[in-house]
Amino acid sequence: MSVISLIVPCYNEEANIVPFYDEICRVIAKISGADFELMFVDDGSKDDTFKRIQELHAKDTRVKCISFSRNFGKEAALFSGIRAVSGDCAVILDADLQHPPEIICEMYEKWY
Repeated sequence: MSVISLIVPCYNEEANIVPFYDEICRVIAKISGADFELMFVDDGSKDDTFKRIQELHAKDTRVKCISFSRNFGKEAALFSGIRAVSGDCAVILDADLQHPPEIICEMYEKWY
């Protein structure tokens, strides 16, 4: 089984974390023979972003998180996430669903 690593930089995304997770689960379920790890990188959020991620992790160990002590910027969050994942391929997405997760299915077909 292939593992797709999803890297999601977050800054003050508490309202988006659960809807994002739900959408990712829906999309990945469509890909036969694949699972995922979801690496959130909390870039020093001032809201409850990290708390929402911890709650998801308690229910689903595929959800992981790196939490920065302060805001270092999206590039640092991406770099940190890329270094931390262990899947067979990686996809970078924004937590606000600006990038449609459905594209993961197409990308996976072309890659695999």
